[in-house]
Amino acid sequence: MYGKNNIAIGFLTMGFFMAYGFLLIYLRDFAPGKVEWANSYSIGKHFETRLAHVHGNLFAFLNILIGYLLLRFSDKLKNVKVISWLALTGLLMPLGILSEVYFGLPPVLVLIGAIAITVSVVWLGIAFLKIKAISQL
Repeated sequence: MYGKNNIAIGFLTMGFFMAYGFLLIYLRDFAPGKVEWANSYSIGKHFETRLAHVHGNLFAFLNILIGYLLLRFSDKLKNVKVISWLALTGLLMPLGILSEVYFGLPPVLVLIGAIAITVSVVWLGIAFLKIKAISQL
């Protein structure tokens, strides 16, 4: 039943990063210092938080999609468990960006997550190429 957690955690992660988007809107439009925040659009914390927001939603969506495909084609695909875990591990990338911004941690989680999600997507693509025939998509 691998894939179910990817879907559930993907939706929860997407909800978190969508809500985080509201914080970014607040910082840009309503917070004290909003002008300075807006002026730092392409540098520093502003840029990093936008990266986390965008990648968090993208990787959440990828987990939802990967989870669905793993559930739907688990009988035809190989290495479903590993692909599932790699995709979930990919969520460390946007969380790692936030941990850099807010806690000053090194970018280790960013690298681990980026590598994991990339490997999961490529591995799933190769797994689909190896399927002889897919009936009733």
